[in-house]
Amino acid sequence: MAFHDVSGVKIYYEWHGPEDAPVLVLNNGVLMNAATSWGFQTAALSEGYHLLQYDCRGQGQSDHPPGPYSMELHADDLAALLELEGVEKAHIAGISYGGEVAQAFAAAFPEKVINLVLIDTVSEVGPELELIILGWIDALKARDPQAFFHVTVPWNFSPEFIANNGPLLADARKRYELLDFSAVQTLCECFLQFDYTERLGEIVAPTCIIVGEQDLLKGPRYAKILKDGIKHAELHMLEGAGHASCWEKPAEFNQLLLDFLARSSSEGL
Repeated sequence: MAFHDVSGVKIYYEWHGPEDAPVLVLNNGVLMNAATSWGFQTAALSEGYHLLQYDCRGQGQSDHPPGPYSMELHADDLAALLELEGVEKAHIAGISYGGEVAQAFAAAFPEKVINLVLIDTVSEVGPELELIILGWIDALKARDPQAFFHVTVPWNFSPEFIANNGPLLADARKRYELLDFSAVQTLCECFLQFDYTERLGEIVAPTCIIVGEQDLLKGPRYAKILKDGIKHAELHMLEGAGHASCWEKPAEFNQLLLDFLARSSSEGL
């Protein structure tokens, strides 16, 4: 584990895999963290890539400075982190909130992006999605971990996953007690300002879009908007997966991501 000071903010990051391999960056979802949330991905992805997992400002072990934040600010933080680590170009992947950060990064720093992977993410916030996130913010403002658990879990996982993973969700319920509610609220408020559909044409990197078939939060409708707006984009749906597709279908998820990166690199796109 390590930290860098980025614009006065301490950013946590960790490397996995061979140092001479191409760099692959993973951007977290809003409730994820670099140290534990990619447990189903780290070993598989770091076999052939120098894997960078990090917490953006407001997440995990990074500093949680007061907001407001923006996806552009997160993108600048990532660019600074890569520069400090001597990385000129990388494959950039992100799930949910991390996918929105990845879009902003790819638009602002096209020369730094080899390939882009966008997972269960959106380029705009529809009225139904806004209402869901406003409900999350209400629970965060109340500093009520149980209420926040109840309003988030049904949107983050498929019904089948919820039915079959009681012990895992019971452990997650306990971890909600440890959340920095103010920081999560700031991240949610940042998300509500995201509006990138008209800017998708600025993304020039070959792009893989992955979405859970049963993602009720940022599902196939939003994935199609991304596909229609980004040149050189391909869309893959993970059957039976909800919003947290990297947890629900990890083997299929990892294979999709690895196949895309290998194919895109070999074709020289």
